[in-house]
Amino acid sequence: MTEHTLPEPVVRTAHARELARDLVVIPNRGVQLVPNVGIIGGTHSVLVVETGMGPRNAAAVLKFAADHAGGRKLYLTTTHFHPEHAFGAQEFAGEATYLVNKAQAEDLATKGPGYLEMFRRLGEPVARQLEGVELVAPDVVYDTSYDLDLGGRVVRLRATGRAHSKGDQVVTVPDAGVMFTGDLAEAGQFAIFPWFPPHDTDVSGTRWIEVMRRLAAEDPRVVVPGHGDIGGPQLLADVRDYLLSLREETWVRRDSAMSEETIVEEVRAVMIERHPEWAGREWIEKGVGCLCAEHTV
Repeated sequence: MTEHTLPEPVVRTAHARELARDLVVIPNRGVQLVPNVGIIGGTHSVLVVETGMGPRNAAAVLKFAADHAGGRKLYLTTTHFHPEHAFGAQEFAGEATYLVNKAQAEDLATKGPGYLEMFRRLGEPVARQLEGVELVAPDVVYDTSYDLDLGGRVVRLRATGRAHSKGDQVVTVPDAGVMFTGDLAEAGQFAIFPWFPPHDTDVSGTRWIEVMRRLAAEDPRVVVPGHGDIGGPQLLADVRDYLLSLREETWVRRDSAMSEETIVEEVRAVMIERHPEWAGREWIEKGVGCLCAEHTV
């Protein structure tokens, strides 16, 4: 990604839409580095899912959430530590209780500063949104699962284990049949593999497949991906099937002792032929690199 290809990564709260009773999503509308943001309400509390990138986006999300809450207590959670999802948490300090799983909290503490510097180099529009970022620790850290009672509605927060990152978290609203996946699932684009050896190699294609199998088996009514259009359960199946095919096409070539460069070239061509309409083709190479490293003879 380069500066001239990236639009301003701004969360547009005016485009919010209601998915169910007291459950609103601010969609990313296809803008890179803007996540889908969730606002989930109960009788006494409201949970915000994702902050947007940087304090200005987060301030807009907080204002929208506070207006929606109408005096109800606010909570904040993030699906993982990456900048467009979590690097606005400072705006919620003193206004909301911030809670995430242990692995995500560790990711934020150990890798957050490095990701901040890396993203600042993606161009002026991104660097502008990251001005003044301060990485803040969560108020509440749980181990593997946390049921948050909002009043007449319980939201389930679950750590999935290592996949897109070590600290991935899925947020489900059982009474509405809604699942927020973060970057475990994207709509209309190739899976994002943050494979940056030697600096970050925590993403695991093989474990990601197993996570997607479990999520697809839950068959939620509505799936809110990290980026892209809101969909149904088929979205989870599509991501699962893509990851399976990426692994198969990579490993069959790895078995033949091809060079990684040749594997990338061939697998990229196959995946684009199968999904010509998907964006994010640059992530195919990263996925192949990850799966080559995970290949076992």
